[in-house]
Amino acid sequence: MYLTRMKLDPAKRKTAIALVSPNLFHGAVEMSFEERTRKLWRIDNLNGNLYLLLLSRDKPDLTSAADQFGTDEGWQTLSYDKFLSEIKEGDRRKFRLCTNPVISCKKGTAKGERGTVMAHITTHWQKQWLSDRAEKNGFALLADDFTVVESKWISFRKKTNGGRPVTVHSVTFEGILTVTDKEKFCSALKDGIGRAKAYGMGLMTVMRKEA
Repeated sequence: MYLTRMKLDPAKRKTAIALVSPNLFHGAVEMSFEERTRKLWRIDNLNGNLYLLLLSRDKPDLTSAADQFGTDEGWQTLSYDKFLSEIKEGDRRKFRLCTNPVISCKKGTAKGERGTVMAHITTHWQKQWLSDRAEKNGFALLADDFTVVESKWISFRKKTNGGRPVTVHSVTFEGILTVTDKEKFCSALKDGIGRAKAYGMGLMTVMRKEA
C-alpha cells in the first residue's frame, strides 16, 4: 500500500470549489489510477497549509489532480507496508480521523424495514460512536484521551451542473489510542472507519506518541 500527500493551492478556483464539493476531489482521485480499487482520502490543514492525503493499494498518478488543485511541489508517495509491519499490540499512538458518525433510526416495526440514517451532531454522541467501534477495529480509547476538533455539515450536488443533492456531516477526531489487536487495527487503517468514504472520510492516520 502507498500513502501519498499533495499540497493544495487554495488560490486556484477549482480548489476553492472542490473544498465545498468533495465529489470533485473524489473524481480526481479516481482518475489517478488505471483500475478502480479501494482507496481512502481526506483533506488536512497542517500549519496553515492544505493537503490532499491519499491511501491506496497502487501508486497514484496525480498529474491531473495537481494541475487542477495542486502547487508546483507536486506530490510525494511513500510505502505504507513497512509502517504497518511496525505496529505492535500495546502501542500508544496519536491519531487523527475524519469520519461520518451516524445512527440508523427505524421508522417502524416491520421486519426488514430500512431505517433513516441520521448524523450525530453533539460531541458526546460523536465520541460515543467512535468508542463503540474501537474494540472491533483493534484499539482502545479513554474518554479523556481524544476529542472532536471539527464538526461541520457539507452540502453539494453530485454533478457540477445539477444532480442529486448530497448532505453529510463531517467530524474530525484527534487524540491517543492503544492498539489491542494488530490485525484488526491494520485492517481499520487500510479499509477506513465509517461511511462517506468517497467524500473524504474514513481515513485514520496514526503516529508514535512522544514519551
